[in-house]
Amino acid sequence: MDLDDIAARLGAPVEEIERVQRLAADRPSAPLPAKADAPAILDRLAVRPDDVAEIMEGWPDPDSPLWTPELHWLLDRSIALVRADLGGHEWLPPGPELPRDRGPAWRHLYVYAYLALVEVTMAYHRDHGVPDTVSWTTLADLGRNLAIDRRMRREGWPVMQAWLTLHARGAIYELGRLQFHRGGTAIDLHIPESGPMTPEAVTASLDEARAFFPRHFPDEHYSAFTCGSWLLDPQLLEYLPEDSNIVRFQRRFVLEPYEKLEYLDGDVEVRRFVFRTLTTPLDQLPRRTVLERAIIDHLKAGRNWHIRRGSFPI
Repeated sequence: MDLDDIAARLGAPVEEIERVQRLAADRPSAPLPAKADAPAILDRLAVRPDDVAEIMEGWPDPDSPLWTPELHWLLDRSIALVRADLGGHEWLPPGPELPRDRGPAWRHLYVYAYLALVEVTMAYHRDHGVPDTVSWTTLADLGRNLAIDRRMRREGWPVMQAWLTLHARGAIYELGRLQFHRGGTAIDLHIPESGPMTPEAVTASLDEARAFFPRHFPDEHYSAFTCGSWLLDPQLLEYLPEDSNIVRFQRRFVLEPYEKLEYLDGDVEVRRFVFRTLTTPLDQLPRRTVLERAIIDHLKAGRNWHIRRGSFPI
């Protein structure tokens, strides 16, 4: 198919379509699981029933009227693009942002790509001796992110679709309370929405990671845990009590000098993670917790939140 025509039909910049074609090239794709098996797999991936219903409604059957040639092309090439970087750990958007109001095929195209890659990822994990329990817990971040996207009135998916390629390529592992992102000389920490971040839970998770990576990736050598997050912004100390979980999490890290990131806005990320909305006016946001009130009052005072990076030795 002509790439300009594909871009026009998808409503995407031609540069994005050219990028997909270049990265996928002639690399092999991967088949979706059998449709009859999909509900059980989606259940293991913690996908909620309302999202399962939509995904099954839009299933890419060969004769489905919902699936145009350009959608089939993008699904196939997106799978190939991610699979070609199996074992990679950099940020990797699987394709262009799509107009998701056009129906379930458009809304969940990258979910179908993720489903096609589940067995590829599981095989990669097995090659490294990763227990199935860790694999399924890690890959179940799909269901968590779909539920969050629904709460965000579909505002969150453009970031999530790229985030989930880390799981599909074997870069992310969820071990207890935290997610661990391998690559380079340090292991990056991520904090999923999965309950209180108590010091005890964090310590247990870190201890699990200290044993996990030497066992399953013995050729990789890490000297530190790192994190880049609004949670490490020391301005939070102005508002939160000394014994709060966030403050105690911050104290583990030595911060790097502040550097403003062009690609990541602290105010946007705080809204995303604390309120799960990017567009609700400040006056309409909830003020139920100390953290919510702190975020709002700080922004109302004309101040900004910052993404800060820090580390501590493994």
